[in-house]
Parts: sequence; structure tokens; C-alpha cells
Amino acid sequence: MPLKEFYDQQVNWSPPFEDGLERATVVVPRDYSDPDGPKLTIAIARLKATDKSKRRGVLLAVNGGPGGDGGDGLGLIKLLGKRVRTAYDLIGFDPRGYGESTKLYSEVTIPKAPFDSRPPDSLFPQLAEDMRLRELGCEKAGGELRKHITTRNTARDMDLIRVVLGEEKISFVGYAYGTYVGAVYGTMFPENLDRTVLDSCINPQWTWREQFVTQAEAVYRNVALWAEWTAERDGHFHLGKTSDQVIAEIEAVVEKLEEGDQVQLRTLLDGAVGTRSTDRAQWDSLGYLIGDLRTTLQDANYEKARALIVGQATWRPQDSEGDLRVGVLEAITLETYWPQDPEVYYADVRKHRAQHPYGYGVLRAQPWVGAFRTFESLEPPTKLAQPGYPKGLVVQADGDPMDRVEGGVELAALLDHPLVVIEDSGDHEVYGLAGNEVLDALVDDYLVDGVLPATKHTRIPGHVRRPNIPKD
Repeated sequence: MPLKEFYDQQVNWSPPFEDGLERATVVVPRDYSDPDGPKLTIAIARLKATDKSKRRGVLLAVNGGPGGDGGDGLGLIKLLGKRVRTAYDLIGFDPRGYGESTKLYSEVTIPKAPFDSRPPDSLFPQLAEDMRLRELGCEKAGGELRKHITTRNTARDMDLIRVVLGEEKISFVGYAYGTYVGAVYGTMFPENLDRTVLDSCINPQWTWREQFVTQAEAVYRNVALWAEWTAERDGHFHLGKTSDQVIAEIEAVVEKLEEGDQVQLRTLLDGAVGTRSTDRAQWDSLGYLIGDLRTTLQDANYEKARALIVGQATWRPQDSEGDLRVGVLEAITLETYWPQDPEVYYADVRKHRAQHPYGYGVLRAQPWVGAFRTFESLEPPTKLAQPGYPKGLVVQADGDPMDRVEGGVELAALLDHPLVVIEDSGDHEVYGLAGNEVLDALVDDYLVDGVLPATKHTRIPGHVRRPNIPKD
């Protein structure tokens, strides 16, 4: 048996840390086709089931990213609720390349192009050059390991964890990129999977390029809903009686900022429009913000405008210091095809800059390291398939700004899983994380008692309500 050495290893759990987690490491082959070659370590954590009489196995959880997206793969399990903790040993882990597992590094490269939510054509060559240098930084620091940081290998690591924990099957909860990890695992090892929840889904029909570029459209859907709601309350917000008029007011503020060469403020405003329209609880604050900026900029008072927008996040943090960083995001997203012609990216930037400028989705249309890839994958990505895959549950918010609702619809259909759609919700990664008690109870019913929804499509309300402001 080629993997016998790995299957026979003992897991030595630490005493519980202050956070309650027991920790251990598992050794895995870097290359499963060459088990005698270099080895990697995978960091795992455990919360034991609180009721041994009700324990039904282990439940692994994987969060988004790829590469954890700054999250804590080991600590994710602490966020799951009391009810599921009675029935499972919860197992968190940092996938290969990330966190406390063997890390995949990239050299830090500082982008020269300024952070701009609507980059002009003149900036395109520098955006491309920044990505070319970023890819070279990944190549230099990642070396041979980079080829082995793949979703298929993460699925293999999960199955090895299952074996060394002495479990016949595992259950699984995956968020965002983790939904793809779970779907790949279920396709590769369907006989070893028990219950599975896929929350905020990657679209199985799209490449990573398509996942990225369509975020601009996903954000705009929320903006359009907010604009319609605001137009119905023109007597309160005074931004116009139609959604087009409300959008025009935003663009009038944008024009004033650009007249004053306030690119940074305009970029922050674009971010605020995307963020606050996604969060239904902030719909009124967004209306007030646009109205206040319109008044403030009549006198070109940029300092006051800055005070109004201050605190708005600037999308993902940029590399700005240090010599090395984790390079898992780049490695995983190169599993699928990326155009090599920069003009393809430039055309998409122009399109979304004109049609969907809010949030930072336009930045996802820019050139990515895939346009300058320095390696070829050792094997093709898994073609997801249903045969043998046990019935699970797919969860998707209809206004998810990161992974569009179509991803949940497609994945549920492909795997023949019931789909739960959270209506009028901009949530991303919901079960146990967003505070939606109705959704949490529904998923707990399935994970703990095996009770799936009675219909293939279930709709539940989002737990964040729109502000209680009556229509005109």
C-alpha cells in the first residue's frame, strides 16, 4: 500500500489551548504520485463532541480564500453552534500552503499602479506589469512546492486526515472556495463522505477568471436594489424618483470628486456604495452619505467630504512590507484557464468601469498573475460529478457580492442537492457565521438529525432587514 506509512501515523493531540482547541499535525506527501518524495505537514485542531452518547463522527470545516483569505482555518470550528458540537468532533485544518501547515511563499512585490476603482486606460500597462512581477515573485519563492498546492491535493489531504483519525466517513462544511474543496472531495471520494454543507458557492461552470470578473456585476445588483428602494423614498432622501435618477446622483458626486482630482476619495466612495448597498442595514446611511456629499461638494469642500467617507475599507490589503507572504491564492487560481492577451483584461475593465463601477469588482477584471503564468499544472482540475455523491445541502444568499447566486444554483443542480436561498441578503458565508438563526437551525437539523428540506428549493428571509422608512 503506497500510503501505508502515512495511514499508520499516530495523531498526538496537545492539551487544550486557551481557546479550547486541541492541536496536532499530520504528515502528508507533497506529491501523492510519489509518496517516497518530500513531505508536508498539515496543522489540525479539534473540539471534541460535547455529548459522547450522541456523537456521530467528525466534521471538517474549510473557509474561503483560496488560502484562507486571511482567515483562521484552525479556529473556524469555534464559530459553529452548540447543537452541532454535541454530535461531532469538529476538525479544523489549515490547508497545505497556508497558516500553520507547510507554507507556500511568494516574494513580496510592491505594486506601482495606484489603488483606483476606475483605473484609466493610461494605467493599464502598469497594472499588467505589476501582475507580471507578482507572478515572478510567486515563482521565485514558491519553487517546486507551488505545483503541488492544488484543490485535488487538499481533498487528498482531507481523506488522509480521515484515515489517521480512524473514521470510516467524514462530514464537511465548506464556505466559498471551501464549497469547491467539498465538491471535489465528494467527487473523488464519494464513499467516504457522510453529510455535507456547501455555503456561498463557487460556480462549477466558471473558471477562476469568470469567478473574479463577475463580482462587479454581483455588487451592482445590490446597488440597483438599493437605488430602487431609495427612489421609492425620494421624499426622505431627495435623490430622485427613479433608480436611474438615484444612480445619476452618485455619478454627479463622482464627477465633482474627479474635477478636484480626488481619485482616492472617489475610490473610497465607490467602495462605500458597494459595501453599504450589500448590507441592507446600511441602506439609509448610504442615502444620507450621497446627499451629504452632494451638498458638501457644491463648495468643493474636499476635507469635509473626506471626513464623510473616512473609515471605508480599501478592498484587500496591498503588499507593502516584508520579504515574503503566502502565495496560495495565486497557485489555486491558476488551476483554470487565464487569457494570455492583456487586451482581454483591458476590455473587461472598460466594460465594468462603465457599467458596474461600484464596490471594487472592477479591480477583479484587471490583469492577474494567470496572464503571466510560469508553470503548468501537473494534472487537470476535477470534473465535478454526482454519481455516488451523498445528498447534501447548498446554501446561497441571493445578494452575495463575492460568489454570485448562480453558483449555488448550478452547484445544487450538478450535485442534486437541495438548495436554500436566503432572500434579500448580501451575506457571504452564512451558516454559523452571519447570525441567521433560521438558516442555522435548518442546517443543524440536517447535520445533527439528517433532516433535509422537504423541497429542492427552499427560500428563507435574510436576517438583516432594510431600514424601516416608509415609501412616499
